[in-house]
Amino acid sequence: MPKTIVTSQSAPTTGFTEASKPAPIAQAVRFGNMLFVSGQGPLDPATRVFVDGDIEVQARQTLRNLLRVLDAGGATLANVVNMRVILRNVDDFPRFNEVFREFLEGEKVTRTCIGATPHRAGVNIEIDCVAMFD
Repeated sequence: MPKTIVTSQSAPTTGFTEASKPAPIAQAVRFGNMLFVSGQGPLDPATRVFVDGDIEVQARQTLRNLLRVLDAGGATLANVVNMRVILRNVDDFPRFNEVFREFLEGEKVTRTCIGATPHRAGVNIEIDCVAMFD
């Protein structure tokens, strides 16, 4: 069974490289009934530059980017079974969690949220996920 590369033109692909270079990663890969979405951050899809703002602003942009990639792969949050979240500042967790709750609109997923340093200065959050299809 071959893997399928999924790309959304309305979400950024970076691999945290210079904007002039091609990304070394796929936005998502579908393999069988699973969709693996690469870590999304608070990047403007057109410029690949992070949106400046507090954790709520960056979380909303990150989740919008994630939803766009899911959509390109034929999935919604209803298909997501697991998410991993990296927060630069763990003190941001309560405010991030409110934005997360708002976006999930009652959907339930498993999630791990850790404090770590995302690779690009100014990026305060990164989220990846796994979605399943019947």
